[in-house]
Amino acid sequence: MQATIALLPGDGIGPEVIQEAQKVLAVVAERFGHTFTYETGLVGATAIDATGNPFPEATHALCVKADAILFGAIGDPKYDNDPTAKVRPEQGLLAMRKALGLFANIRPVKAWDQLAEASPLRPEVIQGVDLVILRELISGIYFGQPRGRNEAGTQAFDTCVYDKETILRMAKEAFEMARNRRKKVTLVDKANVLATSRLWREVVTEYAATQTDIEFETMFVDNAAMQLIRDPKVFDVVLTGNLFGDILSDEASVITGSLGTLPSASVGEQTSLFEPVHGSYPQAAGQNRANPIATILSAAMMLEMAFGLHAEGQAIRAAVDVAIAEGKTTEDLANGSLSCTEVGDFIASQIRATIGV
Repeated sequence: MQATIALLPGDGIGPEVIQEAQKVLAVVAERFGHTFTYETGLVGATAIDATGNPFPEATHALCVKADAILFGAIGDPKYDNDPTAKVRPEQGLLAMRKALGLFANIRPVKAWDQLAEASPLRPEVIQGVDLVILRELISGIYFGQPRGRNEAGTQAFDTCVYDKETILRMAKEAFEMARNRRKKVTLVDKANVLATSRLWREVVTEYAATQTDIEFETMFVDNAAMQLIRDPKVFDVVLTGNLFGDILSDEASVITGSLGTLPSASVGEQTSLFEPVHGSYPQAAGQNRANPIATILSAAMMLEMAFGLHAEGQAIRAAVDVAIAEGKTTEDLANGSLSCTEVGDFIASQIRATIGV
């Protein structure tokens, strides 16, 4: 097949990990007979520096035209440490999600036995963990209006808004996902306090009643945060809103021992975007230390979800499993000592060696 992929390396370690994912995709294309064409766009701090806009119109046009988007990271200390900055890299991420209709963020969390010692949790707690957090991405408090401060600047306010159609769309995604997994959905909300959460609970519970083959439960977000640490194996598909999903998915990421192993996908109305869960990690930028595994696994998700290339995605996953099993990893993982490029080289070589010409 032929496909056009928009590459948005972004800031910090983004360009380095994107380069390794592209290296792996090149081997997949060679071995499976595909042609991947790449077009690169600016986003985040690099886009602000070049254009003044964290999500330029040229990048938007590139994304709309592409068959899928592979994204690196956004963020730069010169903006993070300046509370007066009017334009910030993260505004580009929010603008991109809204403009492209990226309504659902999918974050799988899988624990590898070989990395058990890298996790802050006991090995018996994390062994066998395999869950997905499905986060609503373009509504809620991050996008609600009005927002701002009073004239004196002494009071700030944000607005959280959800509608039935948005919630129902997310519920359908969650139950369909669970149907191909362990057939369980957990709705996480704060329905004992928040009106928006009560609407979530009403809509999802009503829909769940029509999906009798799927186990359904509800859980308050504070309890869910505790259960993710106490016994994460109780979860299969976790369905939640934008703010709660942002926090819980970052909490869940430590289960594996490193943010550097977790991919994600953002499903869109026009296209879909695939990115590592980690941020721009500016302290390591340009040092060839970044862990590229999350981005490489994001590329695997892209092949599977955007293009239906499941054998190709599995080939990448199998190669990553070998890298982790043999300790061919970066320093953030147990006993890892390879550079970013060396990890990419090893994973690419595994695919090349195990797939026939």
